[in-house]
Amino acid sequence: MKIGELANLTGCSVQSIRFYEKEKLLSAPRRSDGNYRVYDLNNLEQLTFIKHCRSLDIALTEIKQLLDLQRSPTKQCGAVIDLVEDHIKQVNFRIIELKKLKASLTRLHSTCHTNQTVKDCGILQNLLVKPSAQ
Repeated sequence: MKIGELANLTGCSVQSIRFYEKEKLLSAPRRSDGNYRVYDLNNLEQLTFIKHCRSLDIALTEIKQLLDLQRSPTKQCGAVIDLVEDHIKQVNFRIIELKKLKASLTRLHSTCHTNQTVKDCGILQNLLVKPSAQ
C-alpha cells in the first residue's frame, strides 16, 4: 500500500508517517520501481502500535524503548512494566501541576465581574507584571 492508504487506515498524517520513519520508529518501507514507498502489514502494525502509544502520551524515546523490547520477545517484561510505572508517575505529577494551574486560574477568574469595563477588569490587572522597585 502507498503512504496515503496507510495514512487513511491509521488516521495518521503523511507527515507523521514520514517523521516516524525518519526517527526510525517505523521500519523503512520497500520502494517500488518508481521509487514510491510501499508499506506492508508489518508497517501497518508498527504504526498502529506507535499511534496507540502516542494516544497514551508515551514519549517517542519511550516508544523506541518499547519497540526495542518488542523485538526481544523472549526477555522478561520487567523493563516494560518499569517504563509504564515511570509514565504513571509522570502523569500523576502532571495532574498535581494541572490542579495547581486550575486553582490559580479560578482565583484569577474570581477577580473580575461581568458588569465592569475592560479598564477595571480584575483579571487583566492581575495579569499585569508590575516592575519591582530597585
